[in-house]
Amino acid sequence: MNKQIIDRVYKEYECIINTKATIREIAKLFNVSKSTVHKDFSNRLIELDYEKYINVSKILKHHIDIRHIRGGEATRKKYLYKNNN
Repeated sequence: MNKQIIDRVYKEYECIINTKATIREIAKLFNVSKSTVHKDFSNRLIELDYEKYINVSKILKHHIDIRHIRGGEATRKKYLYKNNN
C-alpha cells in the first residue's frame, strides 16, 4: 500500500475518533469520495490496525443506528424553513 494512502487512512481515523464525524463529513474534509473513505475504513484499516478498525466500526454502526433520526430532523427543518419563507 502506498505511503500516502496509509497516512490518509490514519488521519481519517484520528478525525473520526476525535470528532465522531460521518463518512460524508470526512470525505469533504479530506477531499476524497465517500467510497474512498468507506474503503479506507472497511478494507485498508483492518489490514493496518485491527484495534483501530474495531473502534471505527463502533462509530459507523452508531451512525447507521441513528440515521433515520437525522433524516427526519433534516426533513422537519426543511419544511419549517419552507413554511417561514
